[in-house]
Amino acid sequence: MVGFTHNDNTRQPIDAGYNVSSAATVNNSAKILVCDDDMMVRLLARECLEEAGMTVVEAADGDEAIAMFALEQPDLVFLDVDMPGKTGFEVCQQIRATAHGKNVPVLIATGADDKGSIDHGFKVGATQYKTKPVNWTLLSRDIRYMLRASQAFLDLKSQEDKLRYFAYFDQLTDLPNRRRFSEQLNQHLVNAQPANAKTGLIVFGIDHFKRINDSCGYERGDQLLCRIAQCLQDHLRAAGYAISDNLVDESATHQTTCLVDLARIGGDEFSILVRNAIDEAQLQTIASEVLKALAEPMSLESQQLVVSPSLGIALAPVHGETPAALLRNATAALSAAKTEGGARLRIYDESLNNDAQERILLETELRAALSSGEHISMVYQPQIDTATGKIAGVEALVRWNHPELGPISPAKFIPIAESSGLIIPLSDMIMRKINDDVRLSSNKFPVDAAISVNVSPVQFTQSNFVAHLKEMLKELDTHFKVELELTEGVVMSDASTNLSKLEQLKEAGFDLAIDDFGTGYSSLSYLRQFPIDTLKIDRSFVMDLGTTDGDVIVKAILSLSHALGLRIVAEGVETMEQAQFLCANGCTLLQGYLLAKPLTLDQLADVATKDFSDQLSAS
Repeated sequence: MVGFTHNDNTRQPIDAGYNVSSAATVNNSAKILVCDDDMMVRLLARECLEEAGMTVVEAADGDEAIAMFALEQPDLVFLDVDMPGKTGFEVCQQIRATAHGKNVPVLIATGADDKGSIDHGFKVGATQYKTKPVNWTLLSRDIRYMLRASQAFLDLKSQEDKLRYFAYFDQLTDLPNRRRFSEQLNQHLVNAQPANAKTGLIVFGIDHFKRINDSCGYERGDQLLCRIAQCLQDHLRAAGYAISDNLVDESATHQTTCLVDLARIGGDEFSILVRNAIDEAQLQTIASEVLKALAEPMSLESQQLVVSPSLGIALAPVHGETPAALLRNATAALSAAKTEGGARLRIYDESLNNDAQERILLETELRAALSSGEHISMVYQPQIDTATGKIAGVEALVRWNHPELGPISPAKFIPIAESSGLIIPLSDMIMRKINDDVRLSSNKFPVDAAISVNVSPVQFTQSNFVAHLKEMLKELDTHFKVELELTEGVVMSDASTNLSKLEQLKEAGFDLAIDDFGTGYSSLSYLRQFPIDTLKIDRSFVMDLGTTDGDVIVKAILSLSHALGLRIVAEGVETMEQAQFLCANGCTLLQGYLLAKPLTLDQLADVATKDFSDQLSAS
């Protein structure tokens, strides 16, 4: 028989036990072990069974019966009770203790017909009970029926095992699924021994996994999940952790050894149940092993993919006494890790629940704001040309002023929009509001100033991003110059694919800028190929000006931009010393509070034609 069997404690091939083929049963070609100390009984049994086409092997006592069973692996055992040495009851019991004998039909024959003997026979594992003298004309028929019934039972058991597998195990990775995980987590917490035992739970997801599916295809994404599952198991075993193939091994419940169990609980999310956990430090160590395991690039066919997990940790009973509470709190820690940028781990604390509730509230309110179009507006921060002192561009920044909650920071609502799928309608609204501002108040914008618009990584990885953006601009019939700001990390995540997307954007008339340059992992060779117009120096490097490292890094970026013929914008310019350094080293544009903060339309109108040369020279 083919397939897998999944009982409460093990997962193994179904054919590990008794297996008689259906064809053998139908053709009566089964092998029968006849065990009786009476030679005449054995001869009569052989005669009638061989006449029916069956193969007969014999044993004259209990010890010989056990030896012959192991040697011949028969399909059925015809067993006398009263034999020298071991009785038939003892033989039957020993047969049942073997892997092959677990499901082999055993027909016990004896002269005793009392209820006690019959009950004892069934107790030790007999399939059927026959009293002597045996009706030899009916023996082959009875055995044939027993074989067919046994085969039918095994076929049914095989189907049940398959159904159990589909119900409790993930077919892609062969790890326990969420249902299995939930049941076994509950069982373990309820039955945890000793009473003060701790249970650790680590949940983790792959950062930006949707991007991989979108760019590489779902088949490649599935392959990656399989590789991740196998990589984790191999790495944790190599690190000395005991991993079971299922989530409950009751024999291990009372051990003091740290046992870990992996499960895939949905999409790109996995869990690690740590039984007999010691403390949070131990869970952090295991979580660190997960980070190590997935740190190396994974080869899928001809492509190398780098993945990073975010992990959330919770410890029972400290962080939750029930399965629901423990999982909820570990998941809250995972969400916090993702929000903080990913590729990190977080241990649950009570503040995370407050954060989660706030996120739910803000998501609900953001949906309402996007639906109504109210309370969301734009401000514009000028970018000053260091050569002319004039405004050469503005960066469009979205603001959300909630009627009851007040101003809500973009640092809060933008990640919520990205994780909830609201970033697409929000980005569309941003483009419409910019268009309305330009159309209705064109005199308030500096002449020929480009408007820089930030592009979310979630947007950029959409397969229809370019087409959608072109269609929107056609719908808006806008005439202002748009510069799209893309983060270094998202552009370099799949450089060869993204090169084509960037070229399409250039053909559509967009300028392109790399935002937060220097914080990622740019390859100079790719940067030279990309149709980039502008580099934006990250504000963290500008803040470090005046230090040896800060000065060296900014000079290197400026030198690179000059060599590639790119405009360069320094963000976060807040002091005269910073402005002076940047001007002296050939920075094209300055943006920061030293010159101008983000401005409303009316405020922008006041400075649209302003000459900032005096401020720059004063610096």
